[in-house]
Amino acid sequence: MFSDFSYIKFFVVMENPLGIDKKEAEETISILKLILSDEFVLYVKARNYHWNVVGINFVELHKFFEKIYEEINEFIDDIAERIRTLGGYPPSTLREFLELAEIKEHPGVYPPPQTMIKNLLYDHELIIRKIRENVDRVDAGTADLLTEILRSHEKTAWILRSLLE
Repeated sequence: MFSDFSYIKFFVVMENPLGIDKKEAEETISILKLILSDEFVLYVKARNYHWNVVGINFVELHKFFEKIYEEINEFIDDIAERIRTLGGYPPSTLREFLELAEIKEHPGVYPPPQTMIKNLLYDHELIIRKIRENVDRVDAGTADLLTEILRSHEKTAWILRSLLE
């Protein structure tokens, strides 16, 4: 089907199919691994709060925390797939996520609803800052993904701030 020359030419072109320099791809993958890890820990925290919220606003907060973790679940998948698209492997174990994440867990602690909201706000703002610090260091496709995620975190942070006022 292919002459030897056309096969070699095809192979050389496909060596870098995305047109992203290997060093740039590796740096982007490193950045994405950190963001993915924070997203995963935040996902678990939001799910924890969903399960354990109590009080007069239980129904409203229970549903709101569910909305948060469902949205983050999509981010997790999108970021992991972007890492794979760039030729890397995403962290995929709890140990890896916890080692890479800046967001921290609080095992065995079930704070009151106001503290849950404050904790989620702090963590969303941490991810917002991390994305802002790194969005100019990645390729256009990754920057587009991160910008979309950033906007969502900003909106959620605004809602969380509003709940605290």
